[in-house]
Amino acid sequence: MFATPAFAQAAGAGGAASAFTSFMPLILIFGIMYFLLIRPQQKKAKEHRAMVEQLRRGDQVLTQGGIIGKVMKVHDDGILEVEIAQGVTVKTPRATIVQVMSKTEPAAAA
Repeated sequence: MFATPAFAQAAGAGGAASAFTSFMPLILIFGIMYFLLIRPQQKKAKEHRAMVEQLRRGDQVLTQGGIIGKVMKVHDDGILEVEIAQGVTVKTPRATIVQVMSKTEPAAAA
């Protein structure tokens, strides 16, 4: 006889440990994704919100459309009036501001 009969081996004990080790790579991948993608993105969004909240009259800003202008008026409803040329102002939402090019000095306390 050239072939020997193959018998099924008894299942090893420790089914709970086996389930944990099978999910360990998924948990590890989620942890790596959190620290490499999600956390930096949340940090950048928080910094952008803080920058937009600190906008005031006289700041030179860059919009998402690539327009550089000077903030002329800050409305309470999240709208800015930005002067892009002498006598030409446009209204834009605060969220469209990408960068503050130069900030104005705060008013001196009396």
